[in-house]
Amino acid sequence: MAAQDPSTPQHPTYEQARDELVEVVRRLEAGGATLEESLSLWERGERLAAICQDWLDGARARIAAALDEQPPAAAAQSQAGASEAANSSASA
Repeated sequence: MAAQDPSTPQHPTYEQARDELVEVVRRLEAGGATLEESLSLWERGERLAAICQDWLDGARARIAAALDEQPPAAAAQSQAGASEAANSSASA
């Protein structure tokens, strides 16, 4: 499934899907739902997780495409900057 157009109600934005998924998980963890309600929540959660993954996959592809469009020196600097940022946040 490719990243969805956020303008349609069937395809929420990443943030909408993530927030709804958080609510689904909260309701499942709270318990008290019937078996049928729990199954429906689980199925909705699976669909929401897939939507979130599609958005993330699309974002990764866009980043990769942007890096591929950069001249080799600029791409190396971008990757070095990302590595430095990751290292500094890991050591903090």
